[in-house]
Amino acid sequence: MNVNPNIPISFEFFPPKTEEGLAKLHQVHSALSERNPEFFSVTYGAGGSTQERTINTVLDLHAKGIPTAPHLSCIGSTEDTLHALLDRYKAQGINRIVALRGDLPSGMGGSTGGDFRFASDLVAFIRHHYGDAFHLEVAAYPEMHPQAPSFDADVRNFVHKAEQGADSAITQYFFNPDAYFHFVGRVRALGCNIPIVPGIMPITNYTKLARFSDACGAEIPRWMRKQLESYGDDSDSIKAFGLDVISRLCEELLANGAPGLHFYSMNQAEPNLLLCDRLGL
Repeated sequence: MNVNPNIPISFEFFPPKTEEGLAKLHQVHSALSERNPEFFSVTYGAGGSTQERTINTVLDLHAKGIPTAPHLSCIGSTEDTLHALLDRYKAQGINRIVALRGDLPSGMGGSTGGDFRFASDLVAFIRHHYGDAFHLEVAAYPEMHPQAPSFDADVRNFVHKAEQGADSAITQYFFNPDAYFHFVGRVRALGCNIPIVPGIMPITNYTKLARFSDACGAEIPRWMRKQLESYGDDSDSIKAFGLDVISRLCEELLANGAPGLHFYSMNQAEPNLLLCDRLGL
């Protein structure tokens, strides 16, 4: 399949914990920058635990010339702290935000520990106080948020986020394209037309992928699990199989109207570059 080489792409990083990790991230950032992504995003730790690292990483990468979007979480965020942070970002030329609820801290009875309960509250607050200063990304869950009471409720919650002022969305990663198309169809039927960009996870390590997928509710189809399990510790076969599977997934998504691709880079260059090469991006 011939993929449009100008399709918008973006990459997600997580804040490094060490100087060595930071040096590696700069190398990865440099390599991925050559693919002309629309933006990079930088994640936020559970409970805001990496907030300062996120801020420093965002500002550092943003200064290198490609727009960088920080994740913002409801967890522990007050109106005052959010104002201060958004003012800081705005002053530095940051104009895109990924607004999320975040993972609820254990032992808090479902409370976020801050002034905002849902991502929709965060979106509404930013829109009210900052107008169009920021392009607001939100999360989407084609296979349903693991804590949603039902798929219908999850779809309605997503539409509500859009109505509060979200500009576009990035999905949790998935391996079943029908889940994405079904979710988009349900959202469109409710009159919500914001772009919903598929989140793409390269496959390089089955054990880590299985553990992470089980935790976040991303389904690995049985046929994929069995094939990956059959390779055992043969990492080269796992990577080759993963490259084939994910490139076909991306091709199908783009052929049927996906507006772009957002790669969960895991702070690695090679798997993402191989996917881009396979897709002609």
